[in-house]
Amino acid sequence: MIFKNITGNELIKKRLIDTVKINRISHAQLFLGIEGSGKLALAIAYAQYICCKNKKEDDACGVCPSCNKYNKLIHPDLHFVFPVVKTAKLTKPISDDFIKVWREFVLKSNYHSYNDWLEMMGSDNSQGGIFTQESQEIIKKLNLKTYESEYKVMIIWMADKMNISAANKLLKLIEEPPPKTLFILVTENEGEILTTIRSRTQLIKISRLTDDEIISELKKRHEADMNILTDISRIANGNMLLAERLAVETVRDSGGVNTIYFDLFTKLMRNAFATNIPALLEWIEEVAKLGRERQKFFIDYALRMIRENFVMNTAKEHTDKLVYLANQELDFSKKFHPYIHKNNVILLSEELNETASNIERNAYDKICFLDMALKFSKYLKIKPQ
Repeated sequence: MIFKNITGNELIKKRLIDTVKINRISHAQLFLGIEGSGKLALAIAYAQYICCKNKKEDDACGVCPSCNKYNKLIHPDLHFVFPVVKTAKLTKPISDDFIKVWREFVLKSNYHSYNDWLEMMGSDNSQGGIFTQESQEIIKKLNLKTYESEYKVMIIWMADKMNISAANKLLKLIEEPPPKTLFILVTENEGEILTTIRSRTQLIKISRLTDDEIISELKKRHEADMNILTDISRIANGNMLLAERLAVETVRDSGGVNTIYFDLFTKLMRNAFATNIPALLEWIEEVAKLGRERQKFFIDYALRMIRENFVMNTAKEHTDKLVYLANQELDFSKKFHPYIHKNNVILLSEELNETASNIERNAYDKICFLDMALKFSKYLKIKPQ
């Protein structure tokens, strides 16, 4: 991957290139950005530029022997660590057990999702992790001499999924790595990484894509009305993966942005407000069929809708600039937004986050969503002052 093929973050690209030019490459860096910002692609492009044999002023050459291997993610001095799942055959899995699938996953797009990776591995709703045995592999690899390049590069994707034991084993290595060793940790959740690990890294904040950048990317792959692309870009809020999903569903449905999550959200709100228990039970059965990963995606969607309706309620005069809703979402929210206010917005958001956390820990989903729906029935009736 080279910088010119990655949309956005031009200032970050220049900053990274400058560190190479002035020989000020920090040995441990933390790339922080939302899903769909291209942070993993940027980390790989940075490593490729460092190792390129014929560097250009603003990018790797893309064709030298080092770049050719980076283009296939097979360079012997490039190492990856990422969340893996335990199976009946792999009770102590490490990243190398999934490296072929990983290369296919990374190379098919510049934007990468943890949930998509779990699906690629065939996780069957199992949660991925970076386990203790992985740290032993990292230590072993990085204590070897480089094969071809000046630098050994270790990219740890979704570093927040590293368990405490694995993280503690890496502390010494990250603090005092072998010469010419580069750690790049990539994450969406900085707070979930061990504090002692974070304090040893240089933070690189990867920006969200702008609406114009998202529209430009979507135009390359989809023929759609400009108004629809504008809606998608506003809803995506910098997340290219979400924008792509919405675009695919738009083409499929031959209309505006229309997802099952919108239908689920409106059913939940209407039936919870009416305390329609039979309808809520039917809704729970519908959500249960999604599977855990899509359930979490629905919760993310619901959090966004709650946030946008709260903004719509509290900043009515700036709705056009501050509210990111598609046509059908906006039509629903024109009547719904008065029910989301300062007295219940935190309660609703906390309940959604708590449900997501319980689902993450493999709690029984029907009980989780029943509890959430009943609490929503109470919270939506709270009066604004």
